[in-house]
Amino acid sequence: MAGSSQLVKELREKTGAGILDCQKALNENGNDVGKAIDYLRQKGLAAAAKKAGRETNQGLIHSYIHMGGKIGVLIEVNCETDFVARNEEFKAFVNDLALQVAAAKPSFVKREDVPADVAEKEKTIYEGQAKEMGKPPAAWPKIVEGKLEKFYQENCLLEQSFIKDPAVTVKDLVAQKIAKIGENMNVRRFTRYQLGEA
Repeated sequence: MAGSSQLVKELREKTGAGILDCQKALNENGNDVGKAIDYLRQKGLAAAAKKAGRETNQGLIHSYIHMGGKIGVLIEVNCETDFVARNEEFKAFVNDLALQVAAAKPSFVKREDVPADVAEKEKTIYEGQAKEMGKPPAAWPKIVEGKLEKFYQENCLLEQSFIKDPAVTVKDLVAQKIAKIGENMNVRRFTRYQLGEA
């Protein structure tokens, strides 16, 4: 029993999940902590999806200044309650998102925010590139689709790989935080300033 309580403690520290959830995850996965973490992450993402419809009227507007005042970010991240907005973990999470914006230079929060004319212009450029490369016209839609997907991954905050853990997208990170903290959250907007940039 001492061994299993130690495993529960270890799993709780790594995931932030409750005692009963950790015990269940370990039981379902033969006391393998790695598998139990994956199990909890899958359950957490499912739990996060259930919370997605909840209203988020609280949160933080956070500022981050980088490189001695050369880059600045203002970001608004919403949650359900003022209690969570004052929580240190939520504040650290918002700061991580501000760091992401400073470092990765996204232009939009999510792909749905990309104006239709911008997406169309990109498609036209990609089609022109496919033509220049001498690819057959039948292959153009697939090439355009692949390049447009890459555009979203580079320019939409939620689609980007998280700078502190590139194996995770920012969207997945948000879902993990929703599961861990137990409230719906969303990135509402951000502005990135770089000295000398129009």
